[in-house]
Amino acid sequence: MANRNNVHIVQRDNGWGTLREGGQRATQVFDTQAQAVQAGRQMARQGQSEILIHGQDGRIRARDSYGNDPCPPRDRK
Repeated sequence: MANRNNVHIVQRDNGWGTLREGGQRATQVFDTQAQAVQAGRQMARQGQSEILIHGQDGRIRARDSYGNDPCPPRDRK
């Protein structure tokens, strides 16, 4: 089941946007992907969810979890 708090960083016609999972419209739109990632990380931290960063081709290229991770790492450094 998808977490509606998850934040996707996606390319839009006029820049890069932050999009909540299941949403149709971007919450915010930025000129650069780096700006969108910075805002998306803050949104994911507040929602204790995941950030999924999409590349220009639309495929997920990176993800990070802030909160209840369904697959936590086994090694505890």
